[in-house]
Amino acid sequence: MNTFRITILAAITFCASCAPAEDCATTSLQCILAAFENDKHGDLHSVTLIQNGVTVAEQYYNGGDPQTLVDVRSAGKSVTSLLFGIALDQRAIESLDDPVAKYWPDAEGSAIGPVRLADVLTMRTGLDADSNNPDSPGYEDNMDESDDPLVFALAVPSAEEPGTKYRYNSLAAYVAGVVVGRATGDGLGSFARSTLFEPLQIERWDWQEDRSGQTKGQGNLFLTAPGFARIGEMVLNGGVYNGQQVVSRDWIEENLKPQVDVSDSESNASGYGYYWFHQVYPLNGRSIEVSFASGNGGNKIYVIPEFDLVVSIMSRAYGQGRGQRRSEDILKAILATQHPH
Repeated sequence: MNTFRITILAAITFCASCAPAEDCATTSLQCILAAFENDKHGDLHSVTLIQNGVTVAEQYYNGGDPQTLVDVRSAGKSVTSLLFGIALDQRAIESLDDPVAKYWPDAEGSAIGPVRLADVLTMRTGLDADSNNPDSPGYEDNMDESDDPLVFALAVPSAEEPGTKYRYNSLAAYVAGVVVGRATGDGLGSFARSTLFEPLQIERWDWQEDRSGQTKGQGNLFLTAPGFARIGEMVLNGGVYNGQQVVSRDWIEENLKPQVDVSDSESNASGYGYYWFHQVYPLNGRSIEVSFASGNGGNKIYVIPEFDLVVSIMSRAYGQGRGQRRSEDILKAILATQHPH
């Protein structure tokens, strides 16, 4: 019996023990979410489902609530990409073919300076930076701990020709955040507030800065569960929220489209767009395409156009692979309740 089936049985068993059968029949999604209250680790925070523009199920765990801020870690990279798109929409950034140094003049003469922005957004900078290799010169923890992360980023050497190899790393997203901040003149955090969070009516948030005073485009973005899910709702709706075009539809489509095949290096994704992953799940003889933001600990925004559905999961299982596996189990259990059109 595979994990997909085990998860569904667990949900059904829990529902049968906690609620009358007729209640489960009318709230099957909520029952599936309730099943994960049995999780023994105590680090799942929330699951939110938005379908057809309506929050159809919502569950908080381990004392969580709608006001608590949770560090969504690398899911912040996906937000940085949305902000990059807004900067493009506003013509503060002219082209993805532009080099980094056009918007960050200090990068002139460094390994990152001539790299195309498109390669920055697809983790193909050519720099010797790898989140899976602590010995790489551009390893994230070393950048965070340096006295000046900006100087650190400019000192990382090349490992190969830009645009030739995908290496998941936080340095690329950090550079993208610097570019957005410099190009717009606002700094990444201020730009996020005015162009994304305020239009999405996200009032509670915190985005940490590093020792250089730069908002960390690679992560450490703290959001509430409703705010996190709202970002997914806007993406699902082609950049529109509450009737306002927050991000252009063209950028959303380009952003989510798989630009790089990452199936050889990522266990739960087949493609990578601009800081958004892509995966295909089999369901009743159909192939269901899912785009998602992903952060350490199991933080996810799953966008599933086939079902007009957003599944948002917040989790503090930082540094634990089980957090990612649990979030995928939750997604699969929810997908099993859906019926393709």
